[in-house]
Amino acid sequence: MSSVDITLSIPEESLVALRATREHVGEELRLAAAIKLYELGRLSSGAAACLAGVPRPLFLMKLGDYGVPTFRLTEEELRRDTENA
Repeated sequence: MSSVDITLSIPEESLVALRATREHVGEELRLAAAIKLYELGRLSSGAAACLAGVPRPLFLMKLGDYGVPTFRLTEEELRRDTENA
C-alpha cells in the first residue's frame, strides 16, 4: 500500500503544553483525525484504524477515550436488534 506524507507545523508551545515529544504528538494527531473521520462517517473503522496506524481492535478501544461510540446504529437498527434479542 502506498502512502502520502503530510507535514504539519506545530508550535513549540503546543508541544510544551501537551508535555509530549514530536513523535508522540504526530501519533496522537493521526489517531484524533482518524477518530473524527470515523465519527463523521467518512471512514470505516478499518480504514480509520489504518490511518491511525493501529490495529482495528485497538482503534475500537480508543474510541471510548474520545467519547465516540464504537458502533453506530440508527433507531430502526437498534429496535430490530432489540426485537431479535
